[in-house]
Amino acid sequence: MLKCAKVITAFGIALASLLGNSESSRAEQSAVTAIDIALEPDATMMQHARAANARLLKAFPEGFALDASHHPHITMLQQFVRTEDLDQVYAAAAKVLAREKPTSWKLTAFKYYYIPDPPNGVAGIVVEPTADLLRLQQKLLDAVGPFTAKTGTAAAFMSTEEGRDIQQSLIEYVTNFVLIASGNKFNPHVTIGIGTEAYLKEMLAEPFEAFAFSPTGASVYQLGTFGTARKELKALVLKP
Repeated sequence: MLKCAKVITAFGIALASLLGNSESSRAEQSAVTAIDIALEPDATMMQHARAANARLLKAFPEGFALDASHHPHITMLQQFVRTEDLDQVYAAAAKVLAREKPTSWKLTAFKYYYIPDPPNGVAGIVVEPTADLLRLQQKLLDAVGPFTAKTGTAAAFMSTEEGRDIQQSLIEYVTNFVLIASGNKFNPHVTIGIGTEAYLKEMLAEPFEAFAFSPTGASVYQLGTFGTARKELKALVLKP
């Protein structure tokens, strides 16, 4: 009987330790959030983005639709931030945007592009990187910098598949955003969906009629699969 009690006690200690480690792991993962500070485009861009998205879905139904959980947007920065500091991130971003007043800007969309993910690709409408956009991006990076984490895991993203829909390449992209997608490497765009590389190459070879549009708002989103703006965390008020 004593031997049995010792076995039960040992099992209980081991189980408690295992559960403790599991809880610690979850706490560590949830302590970081993958965010996207983004400008919201006006009706002109929305119309073009939705039309292109419908075209891609017709050719590649396995892609995603632009909808309430895949918001069309212009990414200004993507970062891993400490979840406990999110309110400070919102306040810092709002302060920068209030000074910049991006709703007064006239931006130009001038071509399609895609990021290869063979045999498919993630496509977007590219926006000319103006001095205003570059300045705003740098100010946001500076403002959010104190709250960032070096990297994160799939748990930092909004997922409907327990992280299985979060690409490792996406985690690496957010981790290295400052090095690969800011300053003279900034490629402002509105993501429009997924297609096969063969179809996207045909799409890019077609003439593209440039059009002008303006930002109408800004938000902080939690990123999801393929870098989409899956969950709005905070709408940021822009002054005209």
